[in-house]
Amino acid sequence: MLATTVVCATVGAGLWAATGAASAGTISGTLYRDPDSAVARWVQANPNDSRTTVIRNRVASQPASRWFASFNVSTIRSEVSAYVGAANAAGQIPVLTLYGITNRDCGGASSGGAPDLTQYQTWINGAAQGLGGQTAVVVLEPDSIALLTCLNSTEIAARNQALRTATQTLKAANPNAKVYLDAGHSAWNSAADQASRLAAAGVAAADGFYTNVSNFNGTSAESAYGRSIISALNGQGITGKRQVIDTSRNGGASGDWCGDDNTDRRIGQYPTTNTGDANIDGYLWVKPPGEADGCRYAAGSFQPDLAYSLASSAPDPSTSPSVTPSTASPSPSTSASPSTSPSTSPSPSGSPSTGGSCTATFRTTSSWQGGFQGEVTVAAGSGTPNGWAVTWTLASGQSISQVWGGVLSVSGSTVTVRNAAWNGTLPAGGSAQFGLIGSGSSGTPVLTCAKV
Repeated sequence: MLATTVVCATVGAGLWAATGAASAGTISGTLYRDPDSAVARWVQANPNDSRTTVIRNRVASQPASRWFASFNVSTIRSEVSAYVGAANAAGQIPVLTLYGITNRDCGGASSGGAPDLTQYQTWINGAAQGLGGQTAVVVLEPDSIALLTCLNSTEIAARNQALRTATQTLKAANPNAKVYLDAGHSAWNSAADQASRLAAAGVAAADGFYTNVSNFNGTSAESAYGRSIISALNGQGITGKRQVIDTSRNGGASGDWCGDDNTDRRIGQYPTTNTGDANIDGYLWVKPPGEADGCRYAAGSFQPDLAYSLASSAPDPSTSPSVTPSTASPSPSTSASPSTSPSTSPSPSGSPSTGGSCTATFRTTSSWQGGFQGEVTVAAGSGTPNGWAVTWTLASGQSISQVWGGVLSVSGSTVTVRNAAWNGTLPAGGSAQFGLIGSGSSGTPVLTCAKV
């Protein structure tokens, strides 16, 4: 059984740039970071906690899916619309997990959902109406296909029909929505069995399937499992389906499903849609790191000790490029991947530039053929009580595909990175850093920093 997250949706705004247009799959754009997530609120409320720096830099800085798990027919449309609308306004891609199907989690720690499938379809209709018209990623009903042990054959058939209808409803409401169905994980059902279950649940109408939600299996095992499922689906005449892998806590050893009680767990690959694998649309954080499974703590509650345990042994995003292309199904567009013989000797570049009350300095921290990673240090000068913004002009052939520690926007060749929610207010003489990954040559950008 998978443990899954139960959280009530809240309305927030803001964004997090997590990937660029070099995706090997079908999703291209930047992922949306929820500034009102449980971890973001905890970081803001606990600036002096000894765990805050690690949790802030390695968990709160990253985009994770928002779960819509509170079954309320009257509010689901507005909840989804507010979240998606904030992402759309920023030109970013929201990731939503819809988790309200009848007999959810087979009555386990994350039980709940709609009283019956008729009401479930009404709830799905509301969610679909809130999706807008731009790209959105929908993780539809974790556990709903891999976990069927509590259902009889009639109930399984009814659930499959509900999932088919839900998929069609979501896609009809927003043709740009990317909808993925539950495929369990590599240590659960066989690939052939899971492919048959997906086919019965209407994966032909979806964009593909997701694996490893709330689990700890390594990315290589999950990608191999996904390829086997795709092959089995192809054998049934269902083609063109792709995989999404939850990497939110699969950087350590695998084992028992419940993360509340396990200590040998680490966050996995940072979220990105630039996977370097034509079969995989994204490595996403579907299960928000630090949210409990329901064994030792209430399911879905944020627990800082769990977040710290997952993040404490992981590298900061600024020192570890988030894209590690698979060697199994490489995309031709990924030859400039950060895994290609990087030069890791940091080299300062760009003289400090001033604007208003702050200065910004860029240095290249890693480079490879066709790409680079850099870090910008913002020095506050007299202080930035309301935040800061750094602007520069891209050189010919350059693009920025990922930023952490700031909020990215691009207009033509002009790049602007504004402070994140947690590092904008700097005292006199204080400083903050943000990191980035780009394509092309790093060059020597002329940075302008301004107080906002």
